[in-house]
Amino acid sequence: MEQLFGVQCVDHPLVQHKLTLMRDIHCSTRSFRELMNEIGTLLCYEVTRDLPMELRAITTPLAEMRAPVIAGKKLVFAPILRAGVGFLDGMLRLVPSARVAHIGLYRDPVTLGAIEYYFKAPQDIADRLVIVMDPMLATGNSAVAAIDRLKEVGAKDIRFVSLLAAPEGIAHLQGQHPEVKIWTAAIEDRLNDHGYIVPGLGDAGDRMFGTK
Repeated sequence: MEQLFGVQCVDHPLVQHKLTLMRDIHCSTRSFRELMNEIGTLLCYEVTRDLPMELRAITTPLAEMRAPVIAGKKLVFAPILRAGVGFLDGMLRLVPSARVAHIGLYRDPVTLGAIEYYFKAPQDIADRLVIVMDPMLATGNSAVAAIDRLKEVGAKDIRFVSLLAAPEGIAHLQGQHPEVKIWTAAIEDRLNDHGYIVPGLGDAGDRMFGTK
């Protein structure tokens, strides 16, 4: 896994292969959704790699032993609606007991700013690691708004996961929340005049739900 400028770029062959399939304009809605789910699982392995562990006494069929388990309270997965839910099932497959926060944001087509329309999170979020999910870190406005909102309700330990990240989005997120680590499958070239990632894969939400 390559690390650039505080960003963990996940270059695992399975992640990169599936990402290439998703980029292709001929990828169907069904395939795009399935691939997003699969990559979500693979990225979850990486973002949770350093979770704290503790030893617990158990009894195997042959002996008693002390074995490692994850320490502390359960995670919170926080997808940014709507495209962020594409990662959710894949991550819950690995961590089925995780809590889920929902952050509803849409991008103003003129200003490209993030506008909130829904927010719901666990009450004890301050005691949990929060993993924010959005396939596209483009301008970074949605990521910053989501993390701002999570901090307002007490979140302290936050990580961000994306499928693609533009340099502009990385710079904006790190400028506003420098302590939040970023995991992504690819760092792209740039944003176009409409705030879309190039070469990218188009609008992840539209391609995942077949709305365009």
